[in-house]
Amino acid sequence: MAMMNRTRDLIQGIVREKSLKWVLSRRTSFEDEYEEMRRSPSGRRKWISDLSPVANVIVGRCSQILNITMDELQSNFNSVASDTKKSSSNYARNFLEYCCFRTLALSTQVSGHLSDKTFRRLTFDMMLAWEAPAAESQPTLKQVDKERTAGIEAFSRIAPAIPTIADVITCFNLFDVLTTSTGGRLTFAVYEKYLGALDRAIKKMKAQTESPLLSGLRLPREERILEMDGTLTTQPVLEHMGTSTWPGRLTLTDHALYFEALRVVTFDKPKVYELADDLKQSIKPELTGPWGSRLFDKAVMYKSISLSEPMIMEFPELTGHSRRDYWLAIMREVLYAHRFIQKHEIEGVEKEETLSKAILGILRIQAIRDLLLPAVIKYEALLMFNFCDQLPGGDAILETLANVIASRRLDRTNQSTSRSGMYSISTLGILSNLGLVSQVSTEDKLLVGEIVVGELTSLERAVNDARINYKQLEKAQATIDGVKVDGLDTNLAVMKKLLRPMIQLGDFLISMASWDEPIKSIVFCSLSCFIIFREWLGYAVVMLLLFLAIFMLLTRISNQGKPIDQLKVKVPPSMTTMEQILSVQNAISQLEELVQDGNIFLLKLRALLLAVCSQATDRAILVLVLLALAVAFLPTRFLLIMVFLEIFTRNSPPRRVSSEKFMRRFREWWFSIPAAPFLLDGNDKKKK
Repeated sequence: MAMMNRTRDLIQGIVREKSLKWVLSRRTSFEDEYEEMRRSPSGRRKWISDLSPVANVIVGRCSQILNITMDELQSNFNSVASDTKKSSSNYARNFLEYCCFRTLALSTQVSGHLSDKTFRRLTFDMMLAWEAPAAESQPTLKQVDKERTAGIEAFSRIAPAIPTIADVITCFNLFDVLTTSTGGRLTFAVYEKYLGALDRAIKKMKAQTESPLLSGLRLPREERILEMDGTLTTQPVLEHMGTSTWPGRLTLTDHALYFEALRVVTFDKPKVYELADDLKQSIKPELTGPWGSRLFDKAVMYKSISLSEPMIMEFPELTGHSRRDYWLAIMREVLYAHRFIQKHEIEGVEKEETLSKAILGILRIQAIRDLLLPAVIKYEALLMFNFCDQLPGGDAILETLANVIASRRLDRTNQSTSRSGMYSISTLGILSNLGLVSQVSTEDKLLVGEIVVGELTSLERAVNDARINYKQLEKAQATIDGVKVDGLDTNLAVMKKLLRPMIQLGDFLISMASWDEPIKSIVFCSLSCFIIFREWLGYAVVMLLLFLAIFMLLTRISNQGKPIDQLKVKVPPSMTTMEQILSVQNAISQLEELVQDGNIFLLKLRALLLAVCSQATDRAILVLVLLALAVAFLPTRFLLIMVFLEIFTRNSPPRRVSSEKFMRRFREWWFSIPAAPFLLDGNDKKKK
């Protein structure tokens, strides 16, 4: 351990001496640095013709931080990179990424690097250089100095290489939040404020975890305190258990929730609500209010098999429920992270790596909240495990993440690959450098990050696939939101218009069965009986499905690139509020009548089965026996023909009179069946 500390101190000294002082001595203009490199006596040796001026400036900074020449950097890259990564089309960007990853792996070992303005400037300038790394693709340096904005592709490659700043899964959502007011381009001012807020969040978490006032919360598993609320009287946290309500202090660690009820001057012994163990926990939003009423949407409900009744935590605020939404998201992030660990049986350093991802995600949304951005923030979109739980295809991302973590078994190959600069630094490595996890030996540390020079990892590919599917779902959802209309009468008119083909088909079948046009009915019945007799029903269904598929295919080909024809719906006369209320009341009354009729039907069936009415039961027994014999001895096609002819020839001229008599006798028989009695427990009255 002493050797490791001396090594760390040496690295920090080198980085401070070789990079920070050097960068501080430089002016911020790309053009000034470029001209100084060109005037240098060794300028030709430092200049790389394949790179743009901006990329040359960044590589020059990296060489100064790494304390090696640009020629040595290029030689090292050529020795470790594959032939595809050294191809002329991708050489400039791949070499730039190699220099950036090596530099960031060293620079992030300096404690407090996020608070260093030169580090912030360097990482942002890396994004600018990444967008135009090759000599032929670079805008003028004056334009770069003037605009100083980075795009989403550059951010998604450089920022996740520093796991504190972003991760592969949520970096696109983070970029959207940071660029809400800047037109989809990241400015250095916003980026610097974000890193400053992130640095404050890390220091706050470290101070809370090490605070002697909270020593009672630190359990043998060395939990880290991620968030705390309820310490201010103006922002209480209320615990609801049954009919009792207590204000207190709520603390979230990387393993559990702790609630300490507030007494006069002290807090009670904390209650523990476990998140790490498999207790079938669920966390969801809840409504609360006085005397059990459900009025205020500002609470979170926690349920588990270890509790006899759910625990409800309320987060009162004057307007909205953003405070509750924030706590709901971070609670679920810890819970989902442990579920992921349990599902894939992750242990040891890999488990610590997984928890580190959840911790850094929570720190990032704390930084975003500190920025007070004008946009409405969806916290779950900035948390890895929350986002994958809601994202279509998120399960595939988590499966890929599990495979990546499982493949990072510590061996010499991984260590040498990490040191080569082809991989970014790992999440656990960055937390170790920040002092948020215990120092571990090199043999126990995950050294390989999630960004690889010149290629997309399996995790990045899974995220890209999920994003493409998500964009398609967003477009579909936008169309759904666009066709929603208000008013029951208007919605019924739209539904009637959409169901018009089915209604027309139903009208046709009813017309055939009613024998309004005898010739058409005879043709229809004859053709149907022939199909049933020849056992062609399966082929008829196949032909129908093929017809629909061919119709859709031809429609797709003919309408490709054309907007779909809009459905014209005649708007019914507008209804007043009272008329709408009366129509709803009438619909409810009709629904109640349908339910009553259904209950009567079921009670009569119960009476038949229990032989309440012997005469009706005798007839039912006879019919059931005849049906059983028919099914047993007649071929299926004859049964189908008999059923079809019974239904469709009932109103034909030869059968109309006999059918009317039969239906009358059947109704009389049905009405003669009494309803079976039942008892309502709450009323203690016998119903018949």
